[in-house]
Amino acid sequence: MNLPNRLTLLRVLLIPVFLVLLYLEFPFHMYLALAVFVVACLTDLADGLIARRRHLVTNFGKFLDPLADKLLVMAALLWLVEVRRMASWCMLLVVAREFAVTALRLVAADGGRVIAAAWSGKVKTASTMVCLCVMLATPELPLSPQESRAIDTLCVTVIVLTTVYSGLEYFFKNRDVLVDGEL
Repeated sequence: MNLPNRLTLLRVLLIPVFLVLLYLEFPFHMYLALAVFVVACLTDLADGLIARRRHLVTNFGKFLDPLADKLLVMAALLWLVEVRRMASWCMLLVVAREFAVTALRLVAADGGRVIAAAWSGKVKTASTMVCLCVMLATPELPLSPQESRAIDTLCVTVIVLTTVYSGLEYFFKNRDVLVDGEL
């Protein structure tokens, strides 16, 4: 259990804390929820950097790190859908992309090929986490309802566009994985 794996486990453990803080209503609960979310996002950045620089990449980390990322993001997205700040179809696109890319990777792995994380996937993850931070902070800012809705719309648009683009890029660049000569 090296440091990157401990950071990944910490991220998983912070998810229920984040959710509880979102749902409990007391002064500054949204600031605390945002702080926990930011810390969880930073563990994602830190565990990857440490694992690569110190050559501490493990199979456990390869498995849990992307799962922890998806669980953290999905938790925030589910809450945003529940409080009607994001349409459910937007979240469905995010979930569908994750399942589709995972399935593509499994098919590739079955053929002995590893599909590494693409740059667009990293941009998607980073921009999604930043947009979620902005959306979590918005209710606490002195904004008009129109300004809040505009920020939400912008953030959701960025999330959807980067998600769709990165998903399409994965499939375009790896389309040969799905062609097995039996067509």
